[in-house]
Amino acid sequence: MAITVKPRHPALGAEIRGVDMTKPVDAETIRQVHDAWMKHLVVVFPDQQITDQQHVVFTRNFGEAEIFHQTSLHLRSDRVREIFLVSNVDEQNHLLPPSEPGQKQLSSSQQWHTDSSYRPLPSMGSLLHGIEISRTGGITQFINMYMVYDELPESLRKQIEGRKARHDFSMLSRLVGSPPPTAEEKAAMPPVWHPLVRKHPVTGRKCLYISSIYNDAVEGLEDGPARRLIEELSTFAAQPKYMYRHEWEPHDVLMWDNRCTVHAVTPHDPNERRVMHRTTIVGRDPVMAA
Repeated sequence: MAITVKPRHPALGAEIRGVDMTKPVDAETIRQVHDAWMKHLVVVFPDQQITDQQHVVFTRNFGEAEIFHQTSLHLRSDRVREIFLVSNVDEQNHLLPPSEPGQKQLSSSQQWHTDSSYRPLPSMGSLLHGIEISRTGGITQFINMYMVYDELPESLRKQIEGRKARHDFSMLSRLVGSPPPTAEEKAAMPPVWHPLVRKHPVTGRKCLYISSIYNDAVEGLEDGPARRLIEELSTFAAQPKYMYRHEWEPHDVLMWDNRCTVHAVTPHDPNERRVMHRTTIVGRDPVMAA
């Protein structure tokens, strides 16, 4: 059966029906899903009541599933190691307070970012399963960075053309006051430099490539001007015309392209359970300057 694809916003985001992630998916369906993903950047699969193992199996149709490198804050599942826990409930079913170190680090997701940009080969995409969703907030917002680049003011365009930004995982701890990475974690993930304007390896389109929670330096700029540039770019990008806001329903699975989008979650009541499990697709290509 052919899938159906229904756009949810003019800029990005579409709903896909006709896929059952609890069963093996044939190659033709995967091709159709991939085409829709490349066209719409973010795709929503409603009502996918999947196990973590099924989540990982579906992810592998698009690439290898990343193993999160950080072990000190217990954000990686102990049961299925490819699962990253975007949750305020631990695997022993305890609600975690905002002061808990892992929750402090997760609070950075309220700022615009793209997953695993701190890796030499950044992630291709991510798949997030909403197991227990928030009704007091917790809306996940996405921005089309192709459109943002295309419509950048000349003053900003001149500042980024031909330049690179540094992506440093340890920036998180400085940003939100969470415990810094251990020496072993720092050694596993040293800072990397990526072009501010990249060419998508599949579509060939140019897009702005920033990740504000990891960007701690810009080539040729002092620290203050570098931070202001990233903030100015993020502010310009966060316009409704470029943005899809996903209001979760139980067992939605969202799949997005980390190479041409940024995302952020809105705050929610910390006393409300929110259980989200994510896989991240390992990158295959270095970031190509456009």
